[in-house]
Amino acid sequence: MYKIIEATELTTNIYKMVVHAPRVAKKCMPGQFLIVRTDADSERIPLTICDYDREAETVTIVFQIVGGSTKLMAGLKTGDSFNDVVGPLGRASELCDESVESLKNKKILFVAGGVGTAPVYPQVKWLKEQGVDADVIIGSKTKDLLILTEEMEKVAGNLYITTDDGSYGRSGMVTKVIEDLVAEGNKYDVCIAIGPMIMMKFVAKLTKTLEIPTVVSMNPIMVDGTGMCGACRVVVGDEVKFACVDGPEFDGHLVDWDGAMKRQQLYKTEEGRLMLKATEGDTHHGGCGNCQ
Repeated sequence: MYKIIEATELTTNIYKMVVHAPRVAKKCMPGQFLIVRTDADSERIPLTICDYDREAETVTIVFQIVGGSTKLMAGLKTGDSFNDVVGPLGRASELCDESVESLKNKKILFVAGGVGTAPVYPQVKWLKEQGVDADVIIGSKTKDLLILTEEMEKVAGNLYITTDDGSYGRSGMVTKVIEDLVAEGNKYDVCIAIGPMIMMKFVAKLTKTLEIPTVVSMNPIMVDGTGMCGACRVVVGDEVKFACVDGPEFDGHLVDWDGAMKRQQLYKTEEGRLMLKATEGDTHHGGCGNCQ
């Protein structure tokens, strides 16, 4: 059992939990994820690691209620426990493979949309610990849906907040902020975008025009988290990849966004899953149990 040290509702339907998971906390790196099960009979839920404390042996997760399983999770309180916590899974952020000297010579931009702020935070925090400052854009539909802004303020070199309705910070989409920053003379060596798939698509479309190499995280399409179910199958360039084992990070300029978004919608229904199984053959594993 994995005890919940802290359970907090960040905003409507978005929760943060600090979980005692010694082995995961010891090994995890920014960009990786874990899988939790609320009880022995519940669904396995992949969640990006939002933070970790090696000394306290804890990991932090942030999730949004999107169905029955996450609603069940949201009912857990401080002192309760998860039945299972498995991880770390996936590949660490590409930034972790670079030397500190190389990173210090780069101007890095992060773009976080909605709950995507959670997986952006550990990467920015890790960079700060290496003495590297990064610019960060956080976007949401409205002020009430913003999360982790105070935490991000402490680790970002420059933080820009924008809301679609103008209720807080700048008004408009994250792409408008990118355009404004570039117009002001900022020259970025790399952009890391994490958030809703439609947001990442249009960020990648813009940065391709601006000639800014862009990394995206395809965690929104994960289901099983181990490469078995085929839900996170994504075409990158001319290759079929699985976000949970080959990613979650990929070159945003090479991702087949239209295919990925269509797949995400189809996987929500039994009819759609069966169609994917029929059309994808061996590359659709069916290990999630939903496509029997």
